[in-house]
Parts: sequence; structure tokens; C-alpha cells
Amino acid sequence: MKISLKVLPNLFLLGIFFIVQSSYSQTDWLLDNSSYKARIIEGTGELELTNSLVKRVIKISPNAATIRLDNITSGESYLRGVKPEAEVQINGVNYEVGGLKGQPNYAFLKEEWIKDLHNSTAAMQFDGYEILETETPFEWAKIRYGDLNKPWPPKGVHLRLDFKLPEQNKLLESNDPLPSFLGRKKIYSTEFNELDPTWRTHESTSHPRSSFQNEGKMGEIYTLQNSAVYVERKLEEDTKIIEATFRTGTDQSKEYGPGITLVWPDQTIKFFLKPSGNSYDDGIPMFGLWNGKEQIRAAGGRQKLDLSTPWSLRFRVTEKAVYCEAKPKNGIWMTIETLPAFSSMPTSVRIGKSDGKGNPQDADELGELVRLQVLDFALYGSIDQSVKNSLQPEDVTVSVHYELYDGIPVFGKWITVKNHSPKDINLDGFTSEIIAAVEYESKVELRENTIFKRPNIHVETDMAFASMSADDANAHLVKWLPDPDYSTQVNYLRQTPSLLKVSPEYGPDQTINSGEEFTSFRTFVLPHDSYDRERKGLAMRRMYKTLAPWTTENPLMMHARFADWERVKTAIDQASEVGFEMVILTFGSGFNIEDDSEEYLAEMKRYADYAKSKGVEIGGYSLLASRSIDASTNVVMPEGMKPTFGNSPCIESEWGQSYFKKLYKFYEKSGFTLLEHDGSYPGDVCASENHPGHKGLNDSRWNQYRTISNFYKWSRSKGIYLNIPDYYFMTGGSKIAMGYREVNWSLPRNEQLVHARQNIFDGTWEKTSTMGWMFVPLTEYHGGGEAATIEPLNEHLAHYEMMMASNLGAGVQACYRGPRLFDTEETKNMVKGMVDWYKEHRQVLEGDIIHLKRATGNDLDYWLNVNPSGEEKGMLVVYNPTNQEITKKIKVPLYYTGLTDETRITTKSGESINLLLNRDFSVEIEVTVPSNGDSWVLFQ
Repeated sequence: MKISLKVLPNLFLLGIFFIVQSSYSQTDWLLDNSSYKARIIEGTGELELTNSLVKRVIKISPNAATIRLDNITSGESYLRGVKPEAEVQINGVNYEVGGLKGQPNYAFLKEEWIKDLHNSTAAMQFDGYEILETETPFEWAKIRYGDLNKPWPPKGVHLRLDFKLPEQNKLLESNDPLPSFLGRKKIYSTEFNELDPTWRTHESTSHPRSSFQNEGKMGEIYTLQNSAVYVERKLEEDTKIIEATFRTGTDQSKEYGPGITLVWPDQTIKFFLKPSGNSYDDGIPMFGLWNGKEQIRAAGGRQKLDLSTPWSLRFRVTEKAVYCEAKPKNGIWMTIETLPAFSSMPTSVRIGKSDGKGNPQDADELGELVRLQVLDFALYGSIDQSVKNSLQPEDVTVSVHYELYDGIPVFGKWITVKNHSPKDINLDGFTSEIIAAVEYESKVELRENTIFKRPNIHVETDMAFASMSADDANAHLVKWLPDPDYSTQVNYLRQTPSLLKVSPEYGPDQTINSGEEFTSFRTFVLPHDSYDRERKGLAMRRMYKTLAPWTTENPLMMHARFADWERVKTAIDQASEVGFEMVILTFGSGFNIEDDSEEYLAEMKRYADYAKSKGVEIGGYSLLASRSIDASTNVVMPEGMKPTFGNSPCIESEWGQSYFKKLYKFYEKSGFTLLEHDGSYPGDVCASENHPGHKGLNDSRWNQYRTISNFYKWSRSKGIYLNIPDYYFMTGGSKIAMGYREVNWSLPRNEQLVHARQNIFDGTWEKTSTMGWMFVPLTEYHGGGEAATIEPLNEHLAHYEMMMASNLGAGVQACYRGPRLFDTEETKNMVKGMVDWYKEHRQVLEGDIIHLKRATGNDLDYWLNVNPSGEEKGMLVVYNPTNQEITKKIKVPLYYTGLTDETRITTKSGESINLLLNRDFSVEIEVTVPSNGDSWVLFQ
């Protein structure tokens, strides 16, 4: 390899300009984070969590609410509005936890506004705080190399804020849009299983099928789109809430959308859903309102409703005003429009489809036949303090927990709910994090095939599944939504996704017994200090190294194709001889973890004891989901939904509970220290009411996840390595697939090499190299024949070596799948030589990858491994996939190595030289790489 030095202009790398500038006064935390200690500053009426990288300021009077969320490094404020600290739904009542009201504009939060914000008496009230040490979510047995010096739990600070329930009289007097039943007597209700005599039906004569009862189903409207079909009944005089729920189905009406019409002898008022919007917002679902005098074509302002779920509408009548309110299924009530107080109550109510004013006329253009449904209807009376359906303030404590960690700009957050009452309570749902964040971009319109970018904050939880990427694995919990309070945003339909809400899609529907406590999942919030892709990825990687440090364990692993004693013994012996550290009895090998007979467990104990005697760990494979057991065991999906993998057993079925008992028993008795858990629980819900481990649909996901995550946490406490092709890192998972298509390993060998390096390059933007596995098919895999297969190994030695170099040169472990690791002495020497090289430079190779040149198959491709805290600061690894030797100059950015002035470099051929760094922390070197070969340069 040739080396030359060239002085370059004073250019700064994209994304680190401000870091370079500030590095003269402080250390970049991605190079040395030792000085960034978390602390809590107790001020007058405020608490500040900060580590000099980020800060979160919480005002604690007159209630507790976050008023600042800043990235100190970049100077950027990420908060534009005050929201509750959490929400909980207990016994059917939704409570905001803390929060302050009265912000005049949600585009920004001015300092002078904060003193004027007021408390909502309907919210849970701040009741004190305590400063604690960070908590251990579960134990980590440090039995392997890796970053064993990482503290566990991570160092930092823990703040707990306690909240008590509001007093019932203050809750009811608040005028917040509360559940209809709260503090009120129900006058009348129906789910339209039948139509009682109090109703009168109006059905359009425009079509013979027009009806309020379609195919025997009462409440299902079948009629032409712009025609009137509804039921009407008289209203009792003491009615104060009129409520109905609609599923819009195939209806695409505008003025003829379904809703509630109040009827007087001389006027009507109609509040309704408009599935197809307006003439100027065609096809955009929204609310409509005829207020008795004029048509409000976009009630509540222009917005886009999600009509895939049913919506409830209601009129709430008070002495001062009448509120038109709405909520989606399992959501909370929102005030859409406010009308003047009624001088007299309406005499009757119409429910269903009518014209824009709530009258029975059909339109001139009727449209196609549509099908929709009225699901329920209810009437409630005035607030009555004698109706005791609310808990007392002292009955429940909701605690909001915050952690801030040393050295990383990451907040952890979760809630606990403690039941002090003598009776059981039910936690129907919760939202554990709410942030009105500064939007990433402002789009006036949102055209077809365009999307909004989300705020520059990474958010994930320890309830992730069903994906190999953090965003996808958390999509069921982490929601970036339009903020209904943000009325001044530039988007016409108010769809800017700038409100973070972290909450389960289902349930959790958990009964909390008297004296017991519920604990939510944990949410981790990382406000980025840059928009540069590499720097954002490095921040995430540092987060995982801190919060899931077991991911730094990275054993070299062989996947043994057979599970009989002789061939397993051969695999263990070979692994020991060449320096491999783990043998997995892979899928299709004959290994059966579900055989819990004493004879089988004793045989597996013999395997483990022999492996241990050779300095090798052993583990095995098990498939959980992606298979069918039987009709009584499999998940029962709601209508229109399918299991993620086509088939899946319910973990809370009798079979599922037995399966996990077998897993615990196997690892307690066998001595195995690895599980490759394929088709892990993907989050499938289950509507069965006959499984012993859950009540029904709403608690099914929570209970299944609790079972599998508890097993993974237990495994981590026992030192069991976990290969799981889903994002379970925060609950103990060790490694997922780097990201690849399995059938690509049936391609010709040279194509496999290019794919391998592309997969590594693409898979390490947000994951560390130790968090993803690759694949090396020593024997045929998914076809391809001789051209795709390395066996016989000695006949394809050069390719075998390049496969190892491609993986180990990135600090990545692969599944070397076959019956053996070598077949000749020459093959053995090659494998051992590669392993020895890797272990010599392991510290830097298992550092972070800086992405430089992605593989194309036509030219050199390369990346830079960096470890600023190590003696070896960086290693540039270069590959040549072509049939010609290539010489090329490469500019190597060394900023993230921590080198500042000079470096000593050593090449693969043994040359050494000292180089001065350019002002942008780079050097330029000339490399010569042989055809179909590789080379490397070490920076110290």
C-alpha cells in the first residue's frame, strides 16, 4: 500500500462544523463524554434535569409540567408548548397527569407566558417529588468480553414526581370534556340490537334497499350516498348530553354524512362526520356543523380525520354554552365547536344520514349505494354530585419517573400507578410521554405521495418488536400526531406531525389489585444535536452502548448444521482450534428445545460440559411465532387483521405458557448459554376469551409481551446470549440480523460478497457493528448450487477468506453455517489467521463505523472503524471487488477517532509513517488493493 500526504483547504465536515468550533472550549461528547454528569437543579418552583448536553425543566406550581426541553450542545429548543406529563384512563375516566393551561399560541412558548399558565382542576395534581438513583430494570450477568466496565444500571439521576387524583367536585366543575357517564345519571341508551318503540324511522324512497336495518342488522344503514335514512325520538326534558357513535363504512358523503341532529319546531342543528370533506377539500374527512343559521363546512378548522376507526359525537349542554364534541374509539373527548347556550331544549333528536341541515330531503344527485353503521346512542342528565363513580384523591398515586444519564443526551421516562383504595381498579389505557415538539418542516400542502418529516428527536421504548429497525419496532407505541392545539401552523389541514404521544394501541386493560402497583414500559427520548446522518447514528449507537451494554458482547459463532453428538463434537473441537467462541445448534439441525425429558436434558448437559471444557459456549435454536399449533392455541385476530407472520400461537394460551416453562427448565438444567429465538413475539393481539393468560383483546398484547420480555430479562440475568431477529435490545436482546435477504445467499459467490458489504454498510447507520449478525453459507442455502456454495472449503479458500474479511473487517459476526469450519490444514490456518487478526484489533474493529464508500462491485468500497477511547483510534478497511488491481487516493475523515494533530499509521503490508492532520481532521492516503482482495490502514 502506498501512502502520500496532501494538505487540503480549510473545509469542515458536514454535520460537525459546530462541534469543531465548540471543541476548543469543551469536548465533543461523542469523543469523550466523561465530564457530562447528570444532575437535578432544584430552583424556586422548578426542577431542572441536565447533564450539560440536554436539559428538561419542569415547573411544579400550580401543577407540574415540562416548560423546556433543550439540546445544549446545539442550542436548539425542542419544545413549543406545554402539555400534561402523562395521561391515564382508570375505570373508564381519562385523567391528564399534571400539565398547565392557557398558552395563547402553540407555535412557540414565550418565557413571559409561563407565569400566567393556570392549573386545570380536572387534571391529576402534583403531590411532591423525590430525587433517587437510577433504577436497574433487570440484572445483567457480565460473563463475556465486551464493554464489561460499563456501569449497570447506567449512572445518572432519577426524578419521581407524584400526582394524586382530582377531587370529584372539582373534576366535574372544570368544564373539561369528561366522559359522558362521569357524575351523571344515564337517561337512556341503546346499542341498536333492536329498535324500541320510542324511535321513529325515516327511510329514503330513492331506492328499494334504503333502510336503517340492513340484512337483519339494526343500525346498519344501506342507502344511496346522498339520501336520508335516520331514526328519531323525543328528548327527555332533563337531557344534557346527547351522544352517538358511527362507523362511516363506505359512505363518502359531504353534507349527507352521518351525525346527530337536534330538532326544534322551527329549526335544526346538525353535528356530523363528512367522510369526503368539502368541495375545496375533496376527499379529506372532517367534521361538519349546521349551527341553525349557517353551514360551517370545516367544523373545528380544516383537519383530516382518521375514519378507519369509529367516532363518537355528542352535544354537551350547559347553562353558559353548548359544546359539540367528538372522540375516536378508545380516544378522549375533544371540543370541536362551541355554540351559544340554548334558550330552550330541542324536542327531538335524529341519528343517521340527513341533508346538510339535518332534514329528510334527498339530494338531486344521489350517488352509489353505501353501507355505514350507527353503533350506539345515549342520553345523560345534569351533573349530580351524588353519583359516586369517581375515585377519591387519596385512592390512587400516579408517579412519573424521569431518568437522565451521564454522558448521553437521553431521557428515560415511565409511569407507575399505585392503588391505595380497598377495591381493585382497572387501568384501561395510558400515555406515558407527551411532547409538543418543534416541527421538522412546515408544509402548507400535503400532496399525494409526499410525507412529513418528523421532529429531530429519536424516541423508542423497551416494548419494541416485529422489526429490525427501531422506528418500525416502536411504531405501535410512538406516534407523531397533529396537535389539535396548534391552530397557527401553516399546514392547511393542521396535519403537521409535531405532537409526540407514547401509548399502547391496545389496553393495557390491567386490573390493579388493592395495594398493588402497575409499571409501564420505558420510553427513551434522544433530542439530536445535528441533522447529519452519521452524527445522529453515532448518537443512537452510543445510547445502545449505555442503555443496553450487553450488545457489546460479540462472540464469533458457528452454526452447526447437525445436532448428533459426533458432528457437534467436531464443530466444538474446530471452533476451539481456530478461536471461535460459540457454537449454535441451528435450525434444521435436529435440536429440539421443547423436548423437556430428563434424558434429553442430560444429553444436552453433556454437550454443554464438553463445550465448556474446550472454552466454547453452546446454544440452540427455537421457533416461536410463524407457525401454527391448533385452532385453540393460535391467536384469534380481530376482523380484517392477520398475524404478522401468517400464523402464530398466543403466548398466553395453555400451549404458550407450557412452552415458556420448557425454555426456563432447559436453560436452568442444560448449561447452554445461547438462544436463537426465531419468529419472536411480533405483537399480535388475540381476541380469544378462553386463553388462561389474558381476558380478551385489550390486554392480550400487554400480557404476551410481559411474558416474553420477562423471559429475556431473566436470560440476561443468567448470562444467556440472545439472537432475536426483532428489536428486543432494551429488554435483553443481544443481536438481530444486520439486515439481509436470505435468498441472496444462493447468488454466485462474488455477488454475495458485494451484498454482504452493502448490508453491513446499510445496517450500521443506527446499530453498532456488534448488534447485527451476517451470514456465511458454508453449505448450500436456499439453492444456488456449486456457484453459491463455499464447500469444499479448500477449493474456495480465497472467497472464504474474503467473506471473513468483509465481516470481521467491520467488527461484524456472521452465522458460519455448515458441518465444519475447515477441511484441510491450509483452510484451518486461514481461518485461524483471520480470527487472530481480528482479536488483535478487536477493540477498534468493534468500535463505530464511519460510512465512507458503499460497495457497488465496480470500484473500491471502504469504511472507517473508530474508537476514540482506545489505543488504536481508527482502522480504514478497503475492499476491491474487481478483477484488476486498483490504486486510488482516499480522503479519510479522522474527526471521530479523537485524533486532532497527528497520527501514526500502519498498513497491512507493515509500513508505518507519521502524518499531520489537515484542519478538517482528515488525511489523504493513496492505497493499492489487489484484485478481489482487501487492505487496511491502522491509525494510532
